[in-house]
Amino acid sequence: MRTDTFEKLYVDELRDMYSAEKQLVKALPKLAKAATSPELRSALEDHLDVTKGQVERLEGLFKDLGHSASGKTCKGMQGIIEEGQSLLDKDLDEDVMDAGIIASAQKVEHYEIASYGTLRAFAETRGDRKSAEILDEILRQEKDADKALTRIAQTSINASADRVDVDGEAFEDDDDEDVVERPSAPSQRHRPGNGSSRVSR
Repeated sequence: MRTDTFEKLYVDELRDMYSAEKQLVKALPKLAKAATSPELRSALEDHLDVTKGQVERLEGLFKDLGHSASGKTCKGMQGIIEEGQSLLDKDLDEDVMDAGIIASAQKVEHYEIASYGTLRAFAETRGDRKSAEILDEILRQEKDADKALTRIAQTSINASADRVDVDGEAFEDDDDEDVVERPSAPSQRHRPGNGSSRVSR
């Protein structure tokens, strides 16, 4: 006889995200420290404070449900964080590093947006309006963080990173004879992908 229930699935997924947020509390300071753009660093530090608040709200949610918050490691977030850490270990131009940090951070946000959207739907199905409202607020916070990262990427960082050649020297805008020419086949160059995909809202 099967003993798994929808409630157990719901609680298991909640624990997954609790683990994810706890991991992020440790990872975000490293990303912020590596960022050279003051705006990007500030955005990451602000979201760290938001993440700490989300941990507390999830703990309160578990208390209301009568379940322990611990007991699971989110392997998905663990993998995303490990990818981000491998980026920080590379010797990159500052602008390229910032673009990569945004890419890593947006992978985090998109994972969380998908997860919290599902959890909110689960809570609504169970008729748990209080939990659904808490999860919806966290979902909005993740979407806001993703929007902020997209704005930073598209208004400054991506363009600056794209102007760095393979030797780490920026392309010049003036008409001097010493200007480094752009590669003739830009379609073959890898461009940062951050900000290029938006989550449906």
